[in-house]
Order: sequence, then C-alpha cells, then structure tokens
Amino acid sequence: MSGLGVPDGHMRRIRSYVRREGRITTAQRRALEDLWPRFGVADSSDRLDLGVLFGRTAPVILEIGFGDGQSLCAMAAAHPEQDYLGAEIHRPGVGRLLRDLGAQAIKNVRVMCEDACSMLANKVQDEQLHGVHLFFPDPWPKARHHKRRLVQAEFVELVRCRLVVGGYLHLATDWEHYAQHMMVVMTHAPGFENSAGPGRFAPRPQNRPFTKFERRGQRLGHGVWDLIFRRSS
Repeated sequence: MSGLGVPDGHMRRIRSYVRREGRITTAQRRALEDLWPRFGVADSSDRLDLGVLFGRTAPVILEIGFGDGQSLCAMAAAHPEQDYLGAEIHRPGVGRLLRDLGAQAIKNVRVMCEDACSMLANKVQDEQLHGVHLFFPDPWPKARHHKRRLVQAEFVELVRCRLVVGGYLHLATDWEHYAQHMMVVMTHAPGFENSAGPGRFAPRPQNRPFTKFERRGQRLGHGVWDLIFRRSS
C-alpha cells in the first residue's frame, strides 16, 4: 500500500503527461549507454534506500519532470552538500542530463526514467525527502484537460507523506490559471504552510535556475508564479 492507503501502482489513473520521445542525439544516446550505470536508478519494485543510493547521509531533493536537466544540474553543482534525485520520462532529456553530469563531474545526482507519481507511491519511503521541486509542469490549459494536471489533492498528500516535517514543496508555472489552481489546492492541503503567507505567491528564489520553459514563457509575455509550501505536520 502507498502512504495514501492506495494500493501500490494505482496512485493515479489519469496520466499528467504525454510521452513524446522526440529525437535522441548521438551524444545523448552515448550518455544513456555509458553514464546510466553511474547515475541511473534501476527500475525495480524495491523501496529506495537513499543513503545507499548516494553513498552518504545528506538532505535529498527530488525534482519531478526535470526536462533537459539544466536547472537540476545547476542546483546540484551549487549545493554539493545536498543530494538530488531527478525523475523524467523523456529519454532525450535524461540523456542530456547524464551528459552534463559526466562533463561537469557532478556526483550528487541520481536519475530515474519513469513516472514520478508511481515512483513516489511505490519506491520512496515516508519522511525521506527534504524538498520536492516541480517546475513548469504541463499546464493542460483546456478546461476538459484540467483533470490531467499533476497538482491535485491526492498528489500533494503523497508528497506530504514523503517529506520530512519542515521539508518543502516548490512549484513554479508561467500559466496564471494553473498558478491559481495550485494556490487553491495547496491552501486546502492539510499539513502544509505557505512560506510567503496565506494566499501569497513567493518571490522568485534566487537559487532557482532559469529553465527553457521559463524563458519561452517570458518570450510569450507570460508571468511566472512560485509557490513554496512547507510540511508542518
């Protein structure tokens, strides 16, 4: 059973993503072949022992849907005292991240190429994570697709269970309607406190690197909204 009392493997019945494999470059394919044994987490049914996975005891931050991995790579390089676990379903992005990790000799990152909800429900133990990052997820802007948005009450409760008390969930989006949706969901989520104050969005943290999705949104004239909620109980 998951931390939500939901049978393992059945946390979400509606996918929040569409698998678009895209073109894998030669460099990305080589990284997947050569560097996955060093940084990749093998797909299995076992719960993760994060201390064994990283070879030490340190705060662990999970980034869900890291895209091309540039922000994850930058944060890991800037904070070697923390460990970072990245989950992404698209192999080209995984290959890009692996290539950059190898080129920069970064040691505090491990990578999973699988659905983050399933991974959280079935592989991460309760109170193991110090932070969860979800930056610029698919906004599913059409009303009939809103049910596919990842930030829903069930997902937030799963994250809460996996965070240590005092750990945080950091959300960012460039779609105002999704930002308001996130605020409603998080405000009503038990066991979380808004670090910016009730109903307030957080100032853009200086330690959050820019992503290609954020830059694209800015080119389109979109604003950017950050939400940082901490687990209080």
